[in-house]
Amino acid sequence: MAQANNPISNDSLDRRWSLEGMTALVTGGTKGIGYAVVEELARLGAKVHTCARNEVLLNERLSQWKTKGFHQVTGSVCDLISKPQREELINKVSSLFNGKLNILINNVGTNILKPTTDYTDEDYSFLMGTNLESYYNMCQLAHPLLKASGAGNIVLISSIAGVISIGGSGSVYAATKGAINQLARYLACEWGKDKIRINSIAPGFIRTPLAEDILNNQTMLEAINSGTPLGRPGEPEEVSSLVAFLCLPAASYITGQTICIDGGMTVDGMSLRFQG
Repeated sequence: MAQANNPISNDSLDRRWSLEGMTALVTGGTKGIGYAVVEELARLGAKVHTCARNEVLLNERLSQWKTKGFHQVTGSVCDLISKPQREELINKVSSLFNGKLNILINNVGTNILKPTTDYTDEDYSFLMGTNLESYYNMCQLAHPLLKASGAGNIVLISSIAGVISIGGSGSVYAATKGAINQLARYLACEWGKDKIRINSIAPGFIRTPLAEDILNNQTMLEAINSGTPLGRPGEPEEVSSLVAFLCLPAASYITGQTICIDGGMTVDGMSLRFQG
């Protein structure tokens, strides 16, 4: 009796859902979404290098990861608003991973909440430098390593503030996030020939240090919950699972997309307006 034809072996399935043997750089990996992404990628088998400005916190995290069994995670101190430090970081990664990189997660971000007419030139330069310029330049610097891997993948952490108007997000912050989404689209088209995929992820309100003040305000929290079909803020691990999926071979035909992960807020037809 002929056996049933099974064109997909278990080994093939395992490879599609594993990052074993791959290398990754996650910027800003000691807190919030970045921290969750480091653990998610390491759990799936990737060798991960991360960076942070705070050396004490970085060393604490590296110690915690070793205790958890993530011995393939390394880290270095880097302030990504500095171009020389970005270049030094990429040189470090190139040395660690023998000139090849499979995954770049651009995750750093900050905000200064002010009315548009109150932003100073310094505020504008700081937000643009941290949120947008660092992403752009990191993609440039990492391109040769990603291309050399033969299967490069970039995920840009954006925000729903770059997709819809969210009261209380700040106009400069929103502008950087909208630009990040467009950058993903453009690079996906330009670098597809180099076998590099680029996508952006637009989280809604996630329980991270950046959103802490908003989520600790009961009035704001109630407004967020009422404007979110799932009725709650998200957790960093819910974002990191999407990041990891986009990095997997199973997602090999997805590029140039901006994917909102927001509990349904952007499709609810409601633009949040916070008072005070």
